[in-house]
Amino acid sequence: MPQFRRPPRAAGPLLPCAVIVLLLTGCSGGTVPADRPPAPAASAPRVGAVPDGSTAPGPPGTVTPTPDGTATSETLLVTDFGARTVTFVDSARGAVGSVEVGTAPYGLAVGGDGRAWVATAEGVAVVDTVHRERLALIPYRSDSGPVATGEYRGGGMGIALSPDGRRVYVGVNVPGGNGALEVIDTAALEVTDTVPVGRRPFDVDASPDGTEVYVTNHDSFDVTVVTAATLEPRRVEVAPYGTEGGLGSWLKPHYAAVRPSDGKVLLPFEGERLAVVDPRTGRTTVEPMTADTHQHGTAVTSDGRLLVVGTGPIDPAVDEGPSLTVRGPDGTERVHPLEGPHENVAVSRDGRTAYVTGGFTRDGYWDGLTVVDLGTGGTRRLPAGSRPLGIVVL
Repeated sequence: MPQFRRPPRAAGPLLPCAVIVLLLTGCSGGTVPADRPPAPAASAPRVGAVPDGSTAPGPPGTVTPTPDGTATSETLLVTDFGARTVTFVDSARGAVGSVEVGTAPYGLAVGGDGRAWVATAEGVAVVDTVHRERLALIPYRSDSGPVATGEYRGGGMGIALSPDGRRVYVGVNVPGGNGALEVIDTAALEVTDTVPVGRRPFDVDASPDGTEVYVTNHDSFDVTVVTAATLEPRRVEVAPYGTEGGLGSWLKPHYAAVRPSDGKVLLPFEGERLAVVDPRTGRTTVEPMTADTHQHGTAVTSDGRLLVVGTGPIDPAVDEGPSLTVRGPDGTERVHPLEGPHENVAVSRDGRTAYVTGGFTRDGYWDGLTVVDLGTGGTRRLPAGSRPLGIVVL
């Protein structure tokens, strides 16, 4: 295991373009970079269309024979951060259809009824994933500014569904200030409450019993723990490298996962440190990690494996490239190298495959997924949407 070596530091001076392409860190809070306008998802045909004319995948939870008939595939849903759509993806063939949801969709959550809840810059879109149509667009209460695109856009970011399916919790970014957690009644399809949280709520997670909600606030170095019954918020600072550099620091929390065994909140940093937060006490312990790369998306399996996406180096002289870390419950890790930056990850229903989105909150993204065989470490690329960011297995 490596020693905890990275000192607290700010984003630092501007680097040559070739090095910037290698960094692609997606988190510094300095000058807002120019971003391309949303583009149509050319690789994602409209609802029901299948490029090769073959049969589209069935309803959520089903598997479909691959073209050669030798294996099965499953259906994924990704948010097209570079467009206005979510894309349905056959895990063997790629994009098979899309639904328009709103500008720059970010996170998503899917309930047992097959409805997907998608955080966009305009509001939370509700999508029927069986019939593949948008049912509603629920506006935010918070003033998140003009509808925009790119990493720093206002509007919904992280999103989670309560275990009983009655409420959706969405983190709303308010540019230039603290964000909000908005609570949506899934029957009434409206925002019922707003809770103050930290800056840029990258991720939202619900506890397995539904009693608490955890909001990971990127730019304020913290997690807001919200009691679901009273909507009372508590701030827990999570800054294993300290907070020096403020908004310009790279060393901030991004995404979290709730550990099934004890309900603690897991936040990886830089492939070097795993912050383990006890939401009941607010106490944070730190465990070593091995990937030595800037980390973003997370997923946790029912057997306790933690998957963490590494986007690439902050400092190419000392840091490793993009990767997927698979960390066992005992702390042992296997690091799978990836080609180019990625953002988020989901795991197949049988636990054997990881799907890693090639979209990214900064420049350097690509329009597809990397499919990782968790047994062999083998990878393959799959075209999927436009700058795919969030992902779920249907």
